[in-house]
Amino acid sequence: MSVCALDPITKAGMADLLGTRVSVKVVDGRARDETDVVVAAFERLSADAATALREVTAELGKPIVLVTDRIEEGGLAVAVECRVVAILPRSAATDSRVTDSVRLAASGAVTPPSTLLGRLSEHAARLHREMLAPSEPAGAALSSREIDVLRLMADGLDTQEIATELSYSERTVKNIIYAVTDRLRLRNRSHAVAYAIREGVI
Repeated sequence: MSVCALDPITKAGMADLLGTRVSVKVVDGRARDETDVVVAAFERLSADAATALREVTAELGKPIVLVTDRIEEGGLAVAVECRVVAILPRSAATDSRVTDSVRLAASGAVTPPSTLLGRLSEHAARLHREMLAPSEPAGAALSSREIDVLRLMADGLDTQEIATELSYSERTVKNIIYAVTDRLRLRNRSHAVAYAIREGVI
């Protein structure tokens, strides 16, 4: 068994943890002929961790037991691609649990966890829906009362005049203007009016 980690302390700690088990032999380095399983230990499956997984997969081509606290969405495909067959949270990675996972992986009887494949499938389906969904018209980002306020602003009315015209309180008008500029990341009222005109909603 080989250990893959981004820092020497984690690597040494995992090697020491498993080195006490009679049924596991920890190989120093990446000897393909002596390695049946790789234990990869990372705080999170970051871009650097994904690179390390790909490198050890290319060198050894062995099943991987992944010990990590967090898998980001981009790491799901990497985990499947790199033959991760078991995932353990770091807080639960006792010597017995890791050893049991290593033995199962070495037997060749395990495949990537169904939860991992399920999450990957959900992620792929969501991306597919987002790519095929028709673009929402810019005007749909504005409610009818926001458009009313923007139209009156474009006509030169101030906050009090807009409130009187629409039978709102001045506070309500200010809240509407703030909601529009904040949500659409517009700099000020003039920018909000220019946006509405450019998008053809007023």
